[in-house]
Amino acid sequence: MNEAVKATNIDDAEPIIDIENLSISFFTRRGEIPAVMDFSCKVMPGEAMGIVGESGCGKSTVSLGIMRDLSNVGKIVGGRIKFKGKDMGELTEEELRSIRGNEIAMIYQEPMASLNPAMKIGQQLMEVPILHDKVSKEEAYKRALETVRAVRLPDPERMMKSYPHQLSGGQQQRIVIAMALLSKPALLLLDEPTTALDVTVEAGIVQLVKGLGKELGTSMIFVSHNLGLILETCDRITVMYSGEAVETGNIKDVFDRMRHPYTQGLFRSIPLPGADKNSRPLVAIPGQLPLPHERPKGCNFGPRCHHFVEGVCNAAEIPMIPVEGHENHFSRCVRFNEIDWEALPEGAKQEKEPVTPGAPMLKVDDLKKYYKVAANEIFGGAEPRTVKANETISFIARESETVAIVGESGCGKSTLAKVLLGLETASAGTVMLGNTEIQSTGIENRDVDTVSSIQMVFQNPFDTLNPSHSVGSQIIRTLEKFKVGKTVADRKQRMLELLDLVKLPRAFAERMPRQLSGGQKQRIGVARAFAGAAKVVVADEPVSALDVSVQAAVTELLMDIQRKNKTTMLFISHDLSVVRYIADRVVVMYLGYIVEQGTTDQIFSPPYHPYTEALLSAIPIADTSVVKTHIVLEGDIPSAMNPPTGCPFQTRCRYKHLVPDNLCETKVPPVKDLGDGHKSLCWLDDDVLSRMEPVIRFDVQHASHEGVPEDAPHGVGPGYAGEPPKRPRGKNATVQAGEFGEDAEEAEATMRARQHERRDETSEPHADDDHSHSAPLTPRTVGDGRQADDEDVPSAFEPTEAENEEDAKKKPQ
Repeated sequence: MNEAVKATNIDDAEPIIDIENLSISFFTRRGEIPAVMDFSCKVMPGEAMGIVGESGCGKSTVSLGIMRDLSNVGKIVGGRIKFKGKDMGELTEEELRSIRGNEIAMIYQEPMASLNPAMKIGQQLMEVPILHDKVSKEEAYKRALETVRAVRLPDPERMMKSYPHQLSGGQQQRIVIAMALLSKPALLLLDEPTTALDVTVEAGIVQLVKGLGKELGTSMIFVSHNLGLILETCDRITVMYSGEAVETGNIKDVFDRMRHPYTQGLFRSIPLPGADKNSRPLVAIPGQLPLPHERPKGCNFGPRCHHFVEGVCNAAEIPMIPVEGHENHFSRCVRFNEIDWEALPEGAKQEKEPVTPGAPMLKVDDLKKYYKVAANEIFGGAEPRTVKANETISFIARESETVAIVGESGCGKSTLAKVLLGLETASAGTVMLGNTEIQSTGIENRDVDTVSSIQMVFQNPFDTLNPSHSVGSQIIRTLEKFKVGKTVADRKQRMLELLDLVKLPRAFAERMPRQLSGGQKQRIGVARAFAGAAKVVVADEPVSALDVSVQAAVTELLMDIQRKNKTTMLFISHDLSVVRYIADRVVVMYLGYIVEQGTTDQIFSPPYHPYTEALLSAIPIADTSVVKTHIVLEGDIPSAMNPPTGCPFQTRCRYKHLVPDNLCETKVPPVKDLGDGHKSLCWLDDDVLSRMEPVIRFDVQHASHEGVPEDAPHGVGPGYAGEPPKRPRGKNATVQAGEFGEDAEEAEATMRARQHERRDETSEPHADDDHSHSAPLTPRTVGDGRQADDEDVPSAFEPTEAENEEDAKKKPQ
C-alpha cells in the first residue's frame, strides 16, 4: 500500500474525493442516454483507486465528471462530488477553474493530443506555474526543469528546448506527467495513460507514477482496462459494468475473493498464470455489453450471467451490498453468498489433447529487408540512407504449430509480415512456403494457390470490412478471388459454412458491418482468412483492439479453427501473457534482429536474452501471488535508420559490463545455441547465462483465486519460470558461426580467451573460493529499478549472506 496511506489515520482523515450516488447522462436528439448510474467511491489522502471495465462501461465518464468536463451534451443528473469536503456542484466556474490543473490534474491516453505541436516543451511546462501560481518566468523555468528531472528524462535542458514531435511516445507521456505534477495536485486522474505505449516503456511509466505518488503524497484515480496494471499501481479497485460499479474493495479482496460474476468473468477471460490452451482453456463471457437503451431490469449483467435466477436477479434494482467480514468490500449481486466461486460455468471447455506439430510449412532463412530513404528526398541532393528493417531472420514454423513473434514498435514484426504476404519483397535470403520460394514474388505476381495459402487476420476489425457491402457478399467476394466453388450456389453454401466455422448465426450474412460488434467483425475477418483453406495464417495483433471478454472468445476461436484445419499460425503480438497461453514457439525481435527464439517454456524461463528478461519483467500480471523482478530499461529503442554498432540491444543492456573489451559495442554477437533449439543472440558467457534467476516467481502461500495449483512446489508457478529448466547449456552450449558475419567464430573464440585471461589475472585461488563460480547472478540494478552505477554494485557476482555463512562453516577452526 502507498506509504502516504499508511501514515494517515484513515478513520480520522477526510477523503480527498468523495463521490456519492453519481449519475451522468448525455442528451442527444434521440433523448437522454444514461452513461453512469449510482456510482460511489472515496479516495483517501495518498491512496490510489483503480477503476476497471470494458469499453462503454462509463469509467472515463466518471473522470470527466470529476473534472466537470462533460461538454455541452453531458450533465450530472444525480448525486454529488465532494473535493476536500467541498461540494463541487456548488462551486462557481471561477472556483472550478482554480481547482482544475492546480489541485486536480488529469493525464490522458494519447500524450501527443495533450501537447501543443507548435510550442516547445519548456514553454508548455512553464505555463502551469505562471497561470496557477503567478510566478516569474525565471521561477517557472526553474520549476519546469526540476520536474523534467523528476520524471527521469535524459538531458533535461535539451528536452525543454525540443518540440513534441522530436520526442518518443514514452518521453511525451513523461512530459505530460511532469505537466500534471507541476502544480503538486492533491488528486491525479489517469485515463489509460499507458495504452499507446510499448510494454517496456509502460513499465517505466508505471514505476514513475508509483514513485512520484509516494514521494508527493498524491491521491490517484487510475482508469484502465488492464487488471495487471491496476494490481501494480493501486490500493483499492472499483469494477464497472454498463454504467454501474458492480464491485469495489481493496486489491487483495477483489482479486482473491471476488464476489461479483462479472469480476470473475474478467479474470477467467485473461490468460493468468496457470491458464493453458490445452489443460485450462480461457472461459469467455457470453453475449455482449448492452446498449444504454437496452439495459435489462434488475441486474445489468443478468443476460450474460451463469448464475442468473429469474425472479431474483431481475426483481428490482440492486444496490451495492457489503461483503460480510471484509471491510469496504461491496458487490452489486444479490446471490454472492450462494454462488460456488470455484465451479466452472456449465458448458465451459474442458481439457484438450495437445496437437503434435507436423512437417515444416514455412521456412525463413537469413531473410533481410532493407529500405533506401533520403531525409529531403522531395528536394533532392540527400545521400540515401539504408533502413535495415529485417536483418538475418531465420526460423521454421510447422504444420499445426503456433509461432509467436513478439517485440516492441519498430522491431520489424510488421515488415516481416509484409514480406511473407508479398506486400514487400525481400532484399536477401529465402522464404519457403511448403516447396515454393516466395520471398522475391510480390502479391500481384503470385498465383491464386499461393495467395490463398498464406492469409492474414488484421489488428483492427473496424477498418478491414467494406462499410458499403453486406458481410455475406464480402466473404463471397473472397471465395470468388480464390476460385472456390464452381457456381454462385456453391459459394453461398461455403459462405454459410464459414459463418458456422466462426460461430456466427447464418442470418448475419445479410448484415452490414455497422450492425456488428468489434468481436463479431473480427470473426468475419477470421472467416475471410480461412476462406481459401489457408495453410499459414498471419495474425497481426488480432485481439489487441478488442475488449477483454471478447479477446478470450476470438483467441479460442482461432485455436479451434487451427486445430481443425491443421493450420500454421504466426501470432504477432506485444502481449506476452497471451503469447504464453497460445504459442508453441516464440521468436523475440529487437531492432530488426531475432534476439532469441525457442519453445514457449524455454523463452519464459532462464537463461534469457537480456531483452527477453526485460520484456518478461514488464508483463502486468493480474495475480497477487506473483513476485516479479522489476527491470526498467533506460532509454528508447534506437532508430533503424541509425542503429548502434555491435549488439542491437547494447544501448539499453544492463549486462554489457560483464562482457570484456567492449565486444557488445563493436561486434554483432553470433547466434548461441543453448540446446534443444533454444537460440540467443548474445555475447554473455555461458557461466553468466546459467546463473540467471527467474524474473517471475509465485508465492504459493498467497496464491490468488485460480492461479497456482495447491500442490505446486513453493516458488514455482505453472507456465512461468519457478526454477531454471533442466536442459543442456553451459558446456553443452554451442555457437553457430557465420550467421552474423564471417568473423563471428573468430570473435567468439577471442572473447572466450580474454574472459579466461581476465579470470586468471583477477582471481586468487583459495580453498574456500567455490562460491565465486556458483553464486546466483546479481542483477545490476538498484532499488528503484534503474541501471546501477559502479558504486551501487561493487561486483556482479556478490555472494549472499547465507553463502558467506556457509563458507565460514567450511573453514578449518
